[in-house]
Amino acid sequence: MLCVASRDPNYIPPWKQRLGSALHRSRIFARSGAGPAYMRWTRKRSRTARRAAEARGEQHLSRPALYDLDAKLEPYLAEIERGFFVEAGANDGFDQSNTYYLERFRGWRGLLVEPIPHLHREAVLERPGSNVVHAALVAPELEGTSVELRYGGLMSVVAGSKGSAAEEREYVQSAFRLGLEPEMLVSAPGRTLSSLLDQLGSPAIDFMSLDLEGYEPQALRGLDLDRHAPRYLLMEAWDEGDRGSLADVLGERYRFVEQLTPQDALFARVD
Repeated sequence: MLCVASRDPNYIPPWKQRLGSALHRSRIFARSGAGPAYMRWTRKRSRTARRAAEARGEQHLSRPALYDLDAKLEPYLAEIERGFFVEAGANDGFDQSNTYYLERFRGWRGLLVEPIPHLHREAVLERPGSNVVHAALVAPELEGTSVELRYGGLMSVVAGSKGSAAEEREYVQSAFRLGLEPEMLVSAPGRTLSSLLDQLGSPAIDFMSLDLEGYEPQALRGLDLDRHAPRYLLMEAWDEGDRGSLADVLGERYRFVEQLTPQDALFARVD
């Protein structure tokens, strides 16, 4: 019988889910540290193979964005040579990154922001051409505070942003389906986007990607659009209501361009 893999990027075969559930219940890997160590090893192995391919000029391992976002963004970014990007919710610097290809093959440089400590360390290794900052993006009144987050891999959330603790735990459960990592709360320094950009000399921003699990409007409030208005903004937005919340913060300075994926909306600066 021919088996066809699912096109869902988050698909995990049923047998792996059953094994992961058993491991998660036992917490053997998470408690012993073997699971996180295994994940570090797999990231290192993948990075070594990818760098070798890139050294040969091969790109097939270097487009990690979901839903072919790399290709969908090209019509908007193709004419920008050696641009500057900002990506928040950077994760490990590679997995589902919307800017990795720009850095490795287009000569772009930029700022990566990641609040989860161990993912920030991985991103530093993965993205030597970028400024990688350990921080949680906040509105101006929370600048300098400590922000608590519930770890959930690519779906980590600011504590309190999804309702009760039980609702937050349910939201991030997909990160623990393989039973390799422990559930945890972590903290990160709260920083506004503009304070981080000021530290870099306020560069002109060609492309900004925000994937903050619904926390995008709060992060946008920390971006002074009079001084740091990106040419293009890609943000998580699932429906018209989400896009409206983002547009309310952006005001008349931006226009909605296109829903590039089921969860990613592109906005452009009105010059």
